[in-house]
Amino acid sequence: MNPEQQKSILTIALYAAFADGAKHDREREEIRRIAESLGGEPEGGAARRASPGAAGGFIPPEPGAGDLARLYQDVLLKRVTLEAAVAALQDPGERQLAYEMAVCVCDADGRQSEAEQRFLNELKVLLKLDAGQAAAFEREADVIVELSEAAAPAVVAGAAVAAAPGPVVAAQPNVTEAELDKSILNYALMNGALELLPQSWASMAIIPLQIKMVYGIGKAHGVQLDQGHIKEFIAAAGVGLTSQYLEQFGRKLLGGLLGKAAGKTFGKIGGAATGMAFSFATTYALGQLAKRYYAGGRVMNTVVLKDTFQNLLGPAKQMQTQYLPQIQQQAGTLDMGRVMAMVRGA
Repeated sequence: MNPEQQKSILTIALYAAFADGAKHDREREEIRRIAESLGGEPEGGAARRASPGAAGGFIPPEPGAGDLARLYQDVLLKRVTLEAAVAALQDPGERQLAYEMAVCVCDADGRQSEAEQRFLNELKVLLKLDAGQAAAFEREADVIVELSEAAAPAVVAGAAVAAAPGPVVAAQPNVTEAELDKSILNYALMNGALELLPQSWASMAIIPLQIKMVYGIGKAHGVQLDQGHIKEFIAAAGVGLTSQYLEQFGRKLLGGLLGKAAGKTFGKIGGAATGMAFSFATTYALGQLAKRYYAGGRVMNTVVLKDTFQNLLGPAKQMQTQYLPQIQQQAGTLDMGRVMAMVRGA
């Protein structure tokens, strides 16, 4: 897969991210940050930024900034069309892969809206997909959406809000800290292993597992949570649901791995190290953040949540090397049934 094809697939994924027209500014900013990081923006930032205009765009970066940062802006400002991105993909496997990524992005924050469904139907026509393959993947995607819904109650009467209005004395956890740490590590190991699998559903399963993990940590501290609270908590930490998918896909694409996946084969495990470290570390840091948040009475504001998460992320990335053999071992035996059992389990 050459750079032009990679760019086209990411363009389609970005169009999917904004298909419903309702992305929160925080999510949009997170996607922009990811585009810049994947584009290799030098430390300190090469891009000149301005406040979002009427079109929600930003001033294009200075020469030398990453192509993906420009691509993000091109999509927002509609300087690149969906039709042009599709036309650059001639291989049926690449077209199927582009569609699967778009479905994943649209499903990131729950069931598809009418606008997202219209977008995906239009995309299917443009891509001229094999109807059987597209339908088979849609069934897999529906299972993942159901898993996300099973990971935590949709609505709980009297559930905690994302930030408590004042100091709240949390109940002592009904499990030991060591047991909580072991649970967080198990979720992180599984999500790292999911990054090593070629199936598109694998990356989709990461978010349901994160939701389940946060729900369990809150429950251990006597706090009633629902899906809305958990999604707000994850976003407040600076890890949006849609943007997680885009970062996973972008890193895999840039590593050439999705070119292999499109042909239903898979490259060397070493090539997936960046994506694996991202998902392992993100999950582990989220778990440790949730543990501190609920143990401390939910008094961290958004700034403190984000700063604390970033401070936890660095050490978590370093841990990935230590646990690499276990991640690889899990990847060798992981299947949808096992993932479903972990999400649906107590």
